[in-house]
Amino acid sequence: MSTQVTSSRHQAGLTALYLGIFAMVWFSVPAAEQPLRALLVVGSLAALLTAVLGGMLSARTRGTSGGPRNRATDRRYLLIVIVEFVAAGLGAAVLVAAGWSAYVPVLVCLIVGLHFFPLAPLLADPLLRPLGVALCVVAAAGLVVGLASAVSAGLVIGTGAGVLLLGYAVQSLVRAHRPV
Repeated sequence: MSTQVTSSRHQAGLTALYLGIFAMVWFSVPAAEQPLRALLVVGSLAALLTAVLGGMLSARTRGTSGGPRNRATDRRYLLIVIVEFVAAGLGAAVLVAAGWSAYVPVLVCLIVGLHFFPLAPLLADPLLRPLGVALCVVAAAGLVVGLASAVSAGLVIGTGAGVLLLGYAVQSLVRAHRPV
């Protein structure tokens, strides 16, 4: 197996691991009645399984990528993630202080969606851009539904973001196992 294929599989494993974990978190955000609650639990379990499979793939291919890690790329990745967490944390604090805590999931989903745009070229994964767009659309839908109806923004966001992240994690594993 070539080092490029192994490196790609390692990256796919990491993607499935991280996005599987975050999908599980998003599925746990909304408070929902049955039968939706049962579906969210099933989604959480599927996300957990996907994360475990991604972790196993990543562990199996670790150290076989053929070259040293790129420290500049690692620093840029870390910077993007730090900015994402700081923006989400500060934004959430402002919303809570303003009495708008129901809209924290909207803000966090928007920031998560936006963070995929600088990650796409960094990780050489152009499909992260459509994922980012889709998450921003879910954030907008959650805001509109939360403002215009009795349905909570968190229910829309948790379900939508969970499905999108789980779907991307699964397709990442599928791509990793396709013949070259």
